[in-house]
Order: sequence, then C-alpha cells, then structure tokens
Amino acid sequence: MGDKANAHPGAAGRATAADHPASIRNVVLVGHSGSGKTTLVEALALTAGAVNRAGRVEDGGTVSDYDEIEHRQNRSVQLSLVPVEWDGIKVNLLDTPGYADFVGELRAGLRAADAALFVVSASDGVDGSTRMVWEECAAVGMPRAIVITHLEAARADFEEMTRTCAEAFGGDDPDAVLPLYLPLRGPEGPDGHAPVTGLTGLLSQKLFDYSSGERKESEPGEDQLPELEEARNRLIEGIISESEDETLMDRYLGGEPVDVKTLIEDLERAVARGVFHPVLAAAPAADGGKQGLGTVEVLELITRGFPTPFEHPTPGVTTIDGKPREIKACDTEGPLVAEVVKTSSDPYVGRVSLVRVFSGTLRPDETVHVSGHGLADRGHEDHDVDERVGALSTPFGKQQRPVTHAIAGDLVCVAKLSRAETGDTLSAKDDPLLMEPWQMPDPLLPLAIQAHSKADEDKLSQGLSRLVAEDPTMRLEQNQDTHQVVLWCLGEAHADVALERLRSRYGVQVDVVPHKVSLRETFAGKSGGRGRHVKQSGGHGQYAICEIEVEPLPNGSGIEFVDKVVGGAVPRQFIPSVEKGVKAQAAKGVAAGYPLIDVRITLLDGKAHSVDSSDAAFQTAGALALREAAADAKIHLLEPVAEVSILVGDDYVGAVMSDLSGRRGRVLGTEQTSGNRTVVKAEVPEIEIGRYAVDLRSLSHGTARFNRSYARHEPMPAQIAERIREETRDS
Repeated sequence: MGDKANAHPGAAGRATAADHPASIRNVVLVGHSGSGKTTLVEALALTAGAVNRAGRVEDGGTVSDYDEIEHRQNRSVQLSLVPVEWDGIKVNLLDTPGYADFVGELRAGLRAADAALFVVSASDGVDGSTRMVWEECAAVGMPRAIVITHLEAARADFEEMTRTCAEAFGGDDPDAVLPLYLPLRGPEGPDGHAPVTGLTGLLSQKLFDYSSGERKESEPGEDQLPELEEARNRLIEGIISESEDETLMDRYLGGEPVDVKTLIEDLERAVARGVFHPVLAAAPAADGGKQGLGTVEVLELITRGFPTPFEHPTPGVTTIDGKPREIKACDTEGPLVAEVVKTSSDPYVGRVSLVRVFSGTLRPDETVHVSGHGLADRGHEDHDVDERVGALSTPFGKQQRPVTHAIAGDLVCVAKLSRAETGDTLSAKDDPLLMEPWQMPDPLLPLAIQAHSKADEDKLSQGLSRLVAEDPTMRLEQNQDTHQVVLWCLGEAHADVALERLRSRYGVQVDVVPHKVSLRETFAGKSGGRGRHVKQSGGHGQYAICEIEVEPLPNGSGIEFVDKVVGGAVPRQFIPSVEKGVKAQAAKGVAAGYPLIDVRITLLDGKAHSVDSSDAAFQTAGALALREAAADAKIHLLEPVAEVSILVGDDYVGAVMSDLSGRRGRVLGTEQTSGNRTVVKAEVPEIEIGRYAVDLRSLSHGTARFNRSYARHEPMPAQIAERIREETRDS
C-alpha cells in the first residue's frame, strides 16, 4: 500500500468471471447522500481501465451510462454493482444509496460484501446514520476503511476530518483510525485556497503527484520529512499495537527499527481482521486525466488489505425442514448456496437477480431450487420451487457481459428467475437449502393508493406484486377495515420512487388518498333496543320482534351474545338468527360506520308467528334492535393505540419526548443503552403517527429509529371523534 509504482498495462481492466475466490474482493461503499460514493466508484473504474475518460467502456464497447442523468438517479436509490479488475484481482464495487429511505438496499450491500469503504465528505462530515452503519459493521467484525472526498471544497481540512472520523469511529481506541497518506497541496490560487495535487505516503515516505492526471512517484525533499514524522510515528505505533507479533512493540520502543515491509504486512493483516481502519483521500481525475487523486491507493488497499471471500463466514444455512447444515466457507466444490441480494426489472430481458454465491458454482441453464422465508405481512409468499437459471452476466456500463459460471465468493447477474425474490436462496434441486435472512428494516410510512382509471385498476394488482417482489422493505396491505390498498414505505423518497416505478415500469397510474386508521365503536353505557320487523304483502309475510340489552365490556372482549329468553317467546331455532343479525350490524357499525366491539348483547324477549317468522326476519329484527339501542346510548369512537419504542441519541431525547406529548402520547419509560443513546417507550394513538417515520428523522437529524406494535383500541377525545363523524357524514 503506497509502495507500488504506477500500474502497468496488465494490472488493470474490465472484470470477467473469477477463477478462484482468492482473486475476488467484494466491497460495499457506505456514506450519506452527497458524500461522493458514486463519483468515487466512477473514478476507480476509470483508474482501473474499465471506462475511458469519455465515459465509454474500453475495447470498443458501447457508451457507458456512468454520466447519464437517468442512470445517476437510479443509482442514487438502488444498490448497483460495478466490477473492475486491478492487479489480477476482480473487485466487485457495490455502490449503495445514501438516502435513509433506501437502507434496505444498503443492508443488501452489506450482506453481499466482505469489507466496507466508508465515504466521508470533507465539507459535510460524519452524519448519525453513517455512525449507525459503522456500528452494524463493527458488530459483525466487517473490515472497514475510510475515504475522505471533496477535498477541493473551500474549507476542507483533511487533518481535522481525520480527527472527526477517529472520534466518530474509533470508539475507545482512536489510534485504530489513522491516515496512511497526507495530502500534498499545490500553490495557493487567487482565492487563497491551495488545491490538493497529490499524496505523501507515511510508511513509504514517497510523494505521489496526481496534478497531471497520471500518478507520478518521487522522493520528498529533506525539508518535507520533519513535518511527516509525528503522523508517521503515530501510524507505526497504531499498526504495531495491532500486530500479531507481541514482541514488536517492545522492540520498537527499545529503538529497534522496523522495516516498511513488516509494517505493511502487519497493516494488511490488521485491516483484514477489522481492528485497524486506515483513512485515505480520493478525488476524480482532472479533465483529460486517467487517474484520480488517491484512486490507485484505494485500489491497492482493497486488493492487498481487504479480505478474500474465504474469510467471510457463510450465514446460517438449514435444510428446508429447518435442520442446521454446516457449509464450508467459500468452497467452490461444495453444495450450491447462493442468495438473491437484489431484484430488478429490465424492459428487454425481464427480471434480473443480483446473486452472491457463498458455496459451490452457479452455471447458466441449470435447474436450481428457490427457497424463501417469505414475508407474508409484506406481500411476499414463501418460495419452495425449482427454476431454470437463465444467462449469467456481469454489468459493464449499459451492457451485460455474459460469463460462463460464477464461483463461490463472486457476484453475478442472473436472468429469468421469475419466482426468485430478494432474500431467496438458490441451491441444488436435489439438495435444497435455506439461508437465514438478513435484517430487513420495517416500513412505517403508509401510502394509501387507488387506481386512477378503470384501465389502471386492471393492471394494479400485477404491478404491485412485481413492485414488492423487487423491494422486500416495502409492505403491501389490503386493509379489510378501511378497504384501502396501502403501500408501507420507509420514507417519502421511498414512496416517490414506488409511485414512479408503478407508472414508468408497469404502466399503472395511481392516485394517493388520505390514509385511514382502523377505528372502532363501543357503547359507553347500558342501553336497550327493540327490533320489530313485520310485513304482510300477500302470501307468507315477515314477522319477527326481539328485545335486547347492550352493555359495555372490558377492552379486548369482542362481541358477546347471551340468550335470556324464557317461555319460548323466541323459538329456539331463531335465536342463532338474532345473533347473526346483531353481529352483522355490529360489523357495519352503529354510529359512524366503524365495527362495534367490546359489548355484551343480551336477548331478553321477543315474539314470533307460526307462519310468517323466518331466519331472515329475525336477522333483520336483531339488526334493528341494535340500531335502536345505539340511538338511545352514548357511543364512543375508539382509535387504535400503538406501543412505540424509539432509539435516539441522548442529545435528542428531550425533543422526542416533547414531540410525543404533542401527539397525545404517554411516555412509559426510558432506558439508557450503549453509544450515548436512549430507548424511549411510549403509547401513541396511531392517527397521530402516520408520518412519524418522516418527522422523527427530521427531529433527530436522521439518528433515531423506531418500531411500533398494536396495543389496543381506546376512546378518542370527544372533539376529534366529532370531527371524524362529521367527515363520515359528509363523505
């Protein structure tokens, strides 16, 4: 890292199918929107020779879409794969969205990768959501490095940003986050800003000048060495402290020199073990240049410091019936175990699945078993089917380059898996297996939609099913109470993308309508009612009379029907008819059209006719009796109450609790957790938290998250209930 000369022609190029897992690196890029992830990917692809300066793929290919606005917009909200080759190593770069709404794509990228590059803008710093992802990676021991971008900004300070990263990511050991290079600045311009033109390697003590657009190596002057000494010594101590050679620190402190080769080997091992996190700088190449600032150094770190797929343990695997199955990590000759990490639709080839192969070798045109846990609550069914694999390919700009196979450790695009969805497992048809799923964020922003026209209504169901097949973070709900179709999303941007995909991909135009919560009704006190259904119009008439009493029951009791008829006033065969009638009316509501719950309905008396009484007549009489009882009683409108649990930084606890109070919430308690964060538990009416996913993100600057679960229905305030009744009457 830092000692290599300029890459020779054979060191770079477009990536093809890898022949051995040791020659693969899977790297996910993480950072907030605007941090420069996609620009860095493009700069690395340019340096590696995968694209030329004009954005065209090398060796006579078609125009790449790296510079097209539409493609940039797609990549800003989707996980995308950009494979390149460097020094004989295939590097699968996984570019993730920076928007919090697309954390599902980020989680998929983390699942598919073996190491992570955290991209931090020198002008924006480290945001709360990036810190949370760092903690997720730390929890599983994923190797991480940091790339600082936007050093051309007027007030960009590499040293200060490095200290900020050490504080944010270093935890108890800030010396685990240290730079490998220091920026080399050119002469000041008219604005007083000195641009970064190159890098100084702290270990190699060499200068790497990028000002010409080509990396040029030189020796530093004698006057430049003293200013590097402090940073170099700190880096050496940081590396030695993580060395597996426990005698090295004592020897170093005793004055024994440590050669650069040993330091680099220890550095690479510490990075691969996830205990040391180097900081680098990068920028795109100037006009006409082929190598962007720091891109060679980043590629060297990836190929020499990041682990091979051998070092990535295979996630838990079971047989279809749930028995644990031991799978050797990255065994190309082992049983096939692969996972769909992303599903997308192509207008020409149909469904395309991005697949990470964990074991075995995947080949085109073979039949595989598709197994999936299913997410029934999100509109995803369980999968347990055989499918024929279509063509295998790797993305190359707009093209998909065909490959003959994909070995364990590699990523590949698979065509025509019509049943497989994101998160599904691919295995041999005669040895079906199932991988444990990765954690999917819970969509908490409801989007109620309806077809814009009759033509759209005919296509809506299919369009929605294809939409949720691509995105397991989206939940489709057909609400039986409100009769609404609801897409549950992660945020406003997620919802906007869903609507646009419905329109542009599937030709379905929908209208967004106000989301309704499932309200209920109940009696506030005891009441009685008489239902009289008597009609005579030639032939058999209709005759049924019944008297009932209604009284409220405790929360959660439902509808209880009691028969207290004496003397046969209502014949036994018609008592079930009365029960059926009152329950049917209860389901329709008695005041504002919402289901009636938590009451006991007692049948006290009635009358029948030997000829004209019937099942239908007593059903009608029962319904009439319940409506009459409701007319003489006070009816409570009940709203659903959710129990919410909010994980928030200590700095925002007060603001969150104050906001909950404004939403009629009741705080149940708080609990301190690690990382200077607090869990706030509260009960809040669901009608008040329809947009809480958006509002909480704004309130906490993207650092808080929450989950919710239904607690119960309870009476809503009189003024709100009256407003809803008026809206119901007007509709």
